[in-house]
Amino acid sequence: MRRSVLTTAVAGIVLGALVTSGAGVGGAASSGSSRNRAIVFSGEGNNLNAYESVPPFRKQRVITTVDKDPDGLDINAQICFFPRARRDGSRWFIAGEDTGQPNPPQGWGIFRLRGHKVGRLKAAKIGKLTPTYQGSLDNAENYGCGFLDDGRVVTSDVGNQASGAGDGQLIVWFPPFNRTKVEYCKIDVGIATAGGILVRNDEVYLASARPPTAGVWRYSGPFPTSDTAAGGCGREDATGAPLTDAVQKEIFIPAGGPIATPNAIARSPRGFYVSSVITGVIAEFDRDGEYLRNVLEPAAGDALGERPYRTGTPLGLGSDRKGNVFYADIGIVVSTDGVGPGDRTGTVRRIHFVDGEPRPPETMDRRLAFPDGIGVLQPIRR
Repeated sequence: MRRSVLTTAVAGIVLGALVTSGAGVGGAASSGSSRNRAIVFSGEGNNLNAYESVPPFRKQRVITTVDKDPDGLDINAQICFFPRARRDGSRWFIAGEDTGQPNPPQGWGIFRLRGHKVGRLKAAKIGKLTPTYQGSLDNAENYGCGFLDDGRVVTSDVGNQASGAGDGQLIVWFPPFNRTKVEYCKIDVGIATAGGILVRNDEVYLASARPPTAGVWRYSGPFPTSDTAAGGCGREDATGAPLTDAVQKEIFIPAGGPIATPNAIARSPRGFYVSSVITGVIAEFDRDGEYLRNVLEPAAGDALGERPYRTGTPLGLGSDRKGNVFYADIGIVVSTDGVGPGDRTGTVRRIHFVDGEPRPPETMDRRLAFPDGIGVLQPIRR
């Protein structure tokens, strides 16, 4: 059963060094067809929820955890939608899926989504990506996902979460994906507490929350085209899995300042948003990785305690074409039991911008159990 994931670990490091409902609060409902609005997806309590992206943030439970439904699935982590619709009008997406782990092992489910409106969505699993994992001291957790321009998929898994060598992984996967045995090649197997992924101009940006690799890394191609030497994947890792011949990477945004623990990354109109769960910050950087501003930060005097920051502890991150930012607040607290997600202290929130300036976050849903990822389904442009 999932999942405190990287938050408890990172917090310790930093502090030591189909039912629908009106879920949201506040704000007037926006006008316009719901088919033209983005839909926000988030996993919490091993369920998958979908929300309208404007107030009153109507909600639908799309997939129910197996603990509540014997035919259900356990869903979590970053959620990524394949860029193009299928011929039948459906959309495919990727989400962390670890039903029954460790047998079968955790991985990334491939799902077919039908429907265009919250309240009428139906998802079915059609495949799964399951790699080998490094010898982590704690359970290696699936997390990030993204797409290269030609349709190859990239994923990240966390690796050691709190201590030990950085052994999180970045992996490229090769189509077809609607099956349970999918070929892959590992790009990197030495990432400390790997987090979310963003692909931009066929470069892969990956967050790492823990030294010695803390920061946002940029991986440049060419990336392997198959799991063979001819495709640029001629080595093997310690598990015997295919490993790339060469890695082209550089630190793009170093950790520090407002982003002590870079956890996730999303597109902004001027560059990038990066979340830092333990500092409660979402910072904006330009296309060259230069710091611009914080679009979310705790109020002066606010501190973690038995309750999270009033503005939350952002882990998962996403944005839509209209410039709205959505974040999964996993609800970190400090108590006599330690540091980590509290008892249903999580939320999902939106930051709306007026004249380019961020407004206070709006709560889309509350009393959630460790929401850790966000996915934003954009309407198809016609």
